[in-house]
Amino acid sequence: MKKKFTLEGLDCADCAAKIEHAVNKLDGVKEATVNFMTQKLVIEGEDEKMPTIMQEAEKIVKKIEPGTVMKKA
Repeated sequence: MKKKFTLEGLDCADCAAKIEHAVNKLDGVKEATVNFMTQKLVIEGEDEKMPTIMQEAEKIVKKIEPGTVMKKA
């Protein structure tokens, strides 16, 4: 399953790389990419783990870049 999100307020390229790296480490994630220019986060993961992955990804975004809002694209 592939989910796309918009990271509203992402204004730090280094933070985008940190978010991508952290989300890729989550259990059940096959691949996660953050495009800093378009402020998009794409997560590809196991269907049954996707709700947990999305919650954890949101926590990661808030921790690394507190002013950023993760919304479904």
